[in-house]
Amino acid sequence: MLTVRSVASDTNDKLRSKRVEETETRTWQQKISPYARLMRIDRPIGSWLLFWPCGWSIALSAPAGCWPDPMMLGLFGVGAFVMRGAGCTINDLWDRDIDAKVERTRNRPLVAGEIAPFDAVVFLGGQLGVGLFVLLQLNWYSILLGASSLGLVVVYPLMKRITYWPQLMLGATFNWGALLGWSATQGSVEWAACLPLYVAGVCWTIVYDTIYAHQDKVDDLIIGIKSTALRFGDNTKLWLSGFTAAMLGNLLTAGLVCDQTWPYYTSIGLIGAHLAHQVLHTVQQQPIHSLNIHNPKDCATKFISNHQVGLLLFVGIVLGTLYKQNSDERAKSTTATAGSSSSTTGSPLSATVTGARNIAV
Repeated sequence: MLTVRSVASDTNDKLRSKRVEETETRTWQQKISPYARLMRIDRPIGSWLLFWPCGWSIALSAPAGCWPDPMMLGLFGVGAFVMRGAGCTINDLWDRDIDAKVERTRNRPLVAGEIAPFDAVVFLGGQLGVGLFVLLQLNWYSILLGASSLGLVVVYPLMKRITYWPQLMLGATFNWGALLGWSATQGSVEWAACLPLYVAGVCWTIVYDTIYAHQDKVDDLIIGIKSTALRFGDNTKLWLSGFTAAMLGNLLTAGLVCDQTWPYYTSIGLIGAHLAHQVLHTVQQQPIHSLNIHNPKDCATKFISNHQVGLLLFVGIVLGTLYKQNSDERAKSTTATAGSSSSTTGSPLSATVTGARNIAV
């Protein structure tokens, strides 16, 4: 009997201990979860969209036949993750009053009271500290260039209150890495290559963030928030087609400046097809695969698919840069062969001329 009671007591103790552990785990997760959602860790697409211009620039600056610097890609990956989170925190601090009135954002941690504004500011300080640590790993030119973008990060959330072009400001902010990536590997910015890449990125951002903004246009119209989605209205597809063309044109310019090869230009063609399919493609006159600006779910799907655009261009740059070595080797081989052939052809003529001189003497 005592043995049975002892076993039962041990079983109850184990159950109680397990419940305590589960409660502590849930409590820990509940404390961390609001901060994770404040950083949008559950929505990594923003971090990717911030990283890709950095990756493009790093890969484009690599010497012919070389892979992009993996250390730089890693640093910029961490930086993109942290600074995107910091940007979201700043945005939510500015927009607490607005987010409470929008269906899609009213459950964000600051609006729902899960995080106090002071705690969010302290958390923001930690994120900026990590971002600064990453930035300090770069050269001084890049440190100053990177620090100069902080003003854009802070000011961007205010733009939706004063202009119908906040997506332009977002593009200027999100694509700063197109300048910073090159300077981090080369010591300074090669403007002839980086400026077209930067402009292409800005145009791309206007495309995907206009699609994103169409999710909230009804609420934005009611509360007086501005966006390119409201500015373009029913002409959105026409505007986005124009910005897509500008993006592709600037990518071509950057490729020509950097002596890129056919894999790079192939990726640009695939990107053009992808964006055209996003915005324009129809089947039997039915908007099955085209952008439906009045369907928030479709806008979200099209927005997320832009991760593929960034990846396509990155792969195209890497392969195009690796292929440069093969092209250079073939060119050298052709030159050497032509020179050898010329020497061989010239030998009999030289001998004839020499003989003629000897006879004359």
